[in-house]
Amino acid sequence: MLFQSRPLRQALLVPLMALSLTVSACQQRENTNTSTTPPEANTPNTTQTNNQTTLSLSGAGASFPAPLYQRWFKDYNTANPNIEISYQSVGSGAGVKQFMAGTVDFGASDGAMKPEEIAQVSKGVVLLPMTAGSIVLAYNLPGVDGLKLSRQTYVDILLGKITQWNDPAIVADNPGLSLPDQAIQVVYRSDGSGTTEVFTKHLSAISEEWKAGPGEAKTVEWPVGVGAKGNEGVTAQLKQNLGAIGYVEFSYAEKQGLQMATLENKSGNFVAPNFDSASKTLEAVTLPENLVAFIADPEGTDSYPIVTYTWLLAYQVYDNPEKAKALKEVLKWSLTEGQKVSKELGYIPLPENVVSKVQASVDTIKP
Repeated sequence: MLFQSRPLRQALLVPLMALSLTVSACQQRENTNTSTTPPEANTPNTTQTNNQTTLSLSGAGASFPAPLYQRWFKDYNTANPNIEISYQSVGSGAGVKQFMAGTVDFGASDGAMKPEEIAQVSKGVVLLPMTAGSIVLAYNLPGVDGLKLSRQTYVDILLGKITQWNDPAIVADNPGLSLPDQAIQVVYRSDGSGTTEVFTKHLSAISEEWKAGPGEAKTVEWPVGVGAKGNEGVTAQLKQNLGAIGYVEFSYAEKQGLQMATLENKSGNFVAPNFDSASKTLEAVTLPENLVAFIADPEGTDSYPIVTYTWLLAYQVYDNPEKAKALKEVLKWSLTEGQKVSKELGYIPLPENVVSKVQASVDTIKP
C-alpha cells in the first residue's frame, strides 16, 4: 500500500479549502440579495401574501350585535380576502373607551355616544345605526312557558320587592299558570354595557321609583342580583341557575333556547318578543339627522316595549386613506348584502329609508 507524503496531502487540501470558501461567499451574497422587501415598502396594518396586500381593520365594543358583526365580517372577508376585519365583543363601555383612545379602527355601542364623549375625539365621529334588536327578560323555570309580566311586576322584581315566583303579583299576571315556590335570582350585566343603558332607560321611563333610584347608565347599582360579563355571561348564568331572570339581547336568548317573558307595553297589551313586534316598534320612530334615536317606551298597540338600534362608531377622518376606503366598502356591504342575514341571526333588518340615511353618513367618512 502506498502512502502520500505530508507535502503532497497539503498541496491537495489548499485548493479544496479555497473552493469551499468561494462557494460559501457566493451563498451568503445570494441570501442577501433574496431578503424581504425593504421596510419602506410596508404600511401599517398590512401584510404581503402572494404579491397581494392584505389590509386589517380592528373593532371592539357592544356584545349586543357581536354575532351579527362577526358573521358580516367573516362573509365579507371570504368574498374579499384582501380585507380582514376583527371584532372583539368587550361591551359598549369598553368599546367607546378604546374608540376614544384611538386603539381600534371602529367601535360599537348600543347607547351611541354622548356629546361630551364625541367632543374628545379629534378625528371626529360618525354614528351609524347598523341594525336593531329587542332586549328580553329571559328566565329559567322549566315547564313554565308563556310567562307574562306587567310593567309594575318586572320593575318590582328588579327592585327586589318581589322575591318568589309564586308572588301574588306574578300570579295575577298569569291566571291559570302554575308558578313554583321558587326564589327569584336576578342576573345583570357587570360590565359597562349599552344593553344596560337601553334597558335602564326603559325602566326609568316606566317607573319613577327606578328613575329616582338606580336610574339609567351603562352601569348602575343594582338593588339585587348577581352580575355577569356580556350578553354571553348573562345567558350562561340564566342557563345554569334555576329561578334566574335577566335581560339579554333577543338573538342570544333564542339561540340558547331560553324562555322569554311576554311584557306589557305602553298600551297595556302583553306582547311577546319577535320580529313583527320589534319591527312595529321601529316603525313608530323617526331617525333625526344625527341618526341617534332612543326608544325608551314606544307607542303602538302591538309594539314590543324594549327595542333599540345599535351603533357602529367610525372616525370622520382617517390618517390612512386605504383604511378609510376599506371601511366604507365594508359598511356599505353590511347595509345591503349584510342585512339579508339579520333575521336569520335574530336581528331586525333596517328599513330601506333608514339604510339610505346611514349610507349617506358613511359617505362623509374621509381619508
